[in-house]
Amino acid sequence: MGQRTLNIGATTGTPITVWLGPVALTILVVLLYFAPHLVNPGILFVVGMTLIQSVFALSWNLLFGYTGLPSFGHAGFYAIGAYFTGAALRYDFQLHFLVTLVIAGLLGALVALAIGVVALKRLTGIFLAVLTVALTEALGKIIGFSPALGEQDGLGNIPRPIMDFGLFTVDLTHGDDYYRFLVVAVVAIVAGLWWVVHSRLGRAFRAVRDDADRARFVGIDVLRYRVYSFMISGGTAALAGALSAPLTRIVTLDQVNWLASTQPILNSLLGGFTSFWGPIVGSVAFSTINYWTRSFPGLSEMMVGGILVVVILVAPTGIVGMLGKLRDRFTKKGDKA
Repeated sequence: MGQRTLNIGATTGTPITVWLGPVALTILVVLLYFAPHLVNPGILFVVGMTLIQSVFALSWNLLFGYTGLPSFGHAGFYAIGAYFTGAALRYDFQLHFLVTLVIAGLLGALVALAIGVVALKRLTGIFLAVLTVALTEALGKIIGFSPALGEQDGLGNIPRPIMDFGLFTVDLTHGDDYYRFLVVAVVAIVAGLWWVVHSRLGRAFRAVRDDADRARFVGIDVLRYRVYSFMISGGTAALAGALSAPLTRIVTLDQVNWLASTQPILNSLLGGFTSFWGPIVGSVAFSTINYWTRSFPGLSEMMVGGILVVVILVAPTGIVGMLGKLRDRFTKKGDKA
């Protein structure tokens, strides 16, 4: 009788665990969507940039965490999307904003395709990482000597779009309205990436990451799937940059240099690059730490760096990995009890 009661309890507990994640995500998305009514404009801007940095970190982690390809120059793809969208809005290209976003993502994917086809045949590991840094620095030099892109000053006073759908229009010129559009766009991108990593394509990426020779032996075209991963990653990073231009209303060379490329790396390592949600958790944690230390002029960077070092030392697998270990420990204690 006691054994039957124990089994019934274990069975009834399973649906709660299955539904807990989707319910929590739904509540989080609703809170994010209505954030303009809950927080002040300053915090709302931080939340918006955190959403964009989450997409940027997910794009990098798709390349590194799921395919095993490092990139230290990922800011180049971000800058392609940001500068194209900024120029399209600033110079009124007569493109629908959704079309502008699609073109920005395609530009990032095409540049990644060109790099991948040429480089991935010969380079992997640290050599590929160094190449991406060099190409990003070269892109920064090109932008710096382009008058149409603002040269050293960048593109400023970027207007927010008004989307015309024929029967109705969606005005995004107000900051709160664009923020809500940003939430919807980020949710769609994250859902798309979730589908990719859990599809047959994502399983092929992980097979290439774990053992390229074995994957090649069982019939997987390693080069082709690495190029696919590079294209999806570059296109997603360009989309993140495209979404950032109307939010910040300025695009500068600071978004092209190699320091900007460290941001998705730090976010992924901080949250845990072995988990899909790790880069998002890392982006939220980094933005929170940065916001809390903003009132310490001259010490902010040192405090942020010190906190990151402590977190990484305490949790080498990231915040998500640490939470997973704590959950397993409490689960084992519950089973013993």
